[in-house]
Amino acid sequence: MNQQAMYDLTLNQTVHLIKTIGNKHTALVKGHMGIGKSTMLKILGAMLPTHKQVYFDCTTKDLMDLGVPKVVTHENGNEYVTFPTNEELGLHLDGPIILMFDEWGKATPGVKLGTLRVMLERVLGSRRLHPDSIVFATTNMEGEGVGDMLPAHARNRLTVVRMRKPTVEEWIEDFALNAGIHETMLAWALEHSYIFQSFEDVTNPNPDADVKDGGNPHIHHPKAVGRGAVVTPRSMEAASDYMHLMSSMDETTFQAALVGTIGMRSAADLSAYIKISSEMPSLQDIKENPKTAKVPASPSAVVMVVMRTLNNLERGWMNAWMDYHERLDAEAQALFSLAVRSEKYKHREMVMTNTRYTQWCLANQHIYSADKK
Repeated sequence: MNQQAMYDLTLNQTVHLIKTIGNKHTALVKGHMGIGKSTMLKILGAMLPTHKQVYFDCTTKDLMDLGVPKVVTHENGNEYVTFPTNEELGLHLDGPIILMFDEWGKATPGVKLGTLRVMLERVLGSRRLHPDSIVFATTNMEGEGVGDMLPAHARNRLTVVRMRKPTVEEWIEDFALNAGIHETMLAWALEHSYIFQSFEDVTNPNPDADVKDGGNPHIHHPKAVGRGAVVTPRSMEAASDYMHLMSSMDETTFQAALVGTIGMRSAADLSAYIKISSEMPSLQDIKENPKTAKVPASPSAVVMVVMRTLNNLERGWMNAWMDYHERLDAEAQALFSLAVRSEKYKHREMVMTNTRYTQWCLANQHIYSADKK
């Protein structure tokens, strides 16, 4: 790990930094494509409900898109020019706002210079932001080769931080479990955690080499010439949407959608997991026959059963699930229990207050002891 990477922040750490300093200093968040930089506006909006969310896509703007001159007449009869700003900047709104300059590193030089005063002084033309307003910007990593090079004078005026890719555990806990991501995608991600690797950590000069040889054919890499669709948290969510709808498509159409979303290699690997899912018992069978419903022989299929349950669990069949849960191996039971303990899990209170589950916890305290070490 290089020295800079030691100070890479998680999504949650980045959001809290912006919330803390954003009314006075502008953080420019650099991060890999598709890892959730754009979602920070929604997260901050939920944390600050009195603030209006304002999104400004810098890649679609030119200098004249910031505002236009307007000739007005002063009360003394003299004419002068004022500068009404673009409504997408939100400077015309009453009250505090959260202003996000997305993809600022890809903006034209004119837009970069034109927005700097908003970032530094919270002013554009004659308009000034509410003092409680928060401003931040996002951009890609320079090394990704997607055009996000920052001039030194601009960089020096901002607080530049790097947001790292999530680990598979962070992605599942902070996002996927509560977003209805398909259980097969969750299981595939858990067993293929290298899909969350940074291109900076790929050691083989040939990035198309297998993971075991130090390459990574699944992720974006600036030296992977011709590599198209890749795996990112964003493309995984899109692939999950197709998986929920796969019964509505023929196999060729479904495979084409996967390949076009996460790439040929990843689509082939994921398809193998989809075939394994045929080993899973139905939810209805678990609900009605928890003590006799099929327990898959494949560990991957067992993980899928757990992930599907985490997505769909309801109070009415919680006890039935515990009957089935106790028939699974120790690793699968621990996977379920550690997931529901997360404060972000949407059904946490329902599970934690269930008598059968609390009894299981008392009988399996060693799982939590191991987790704390």
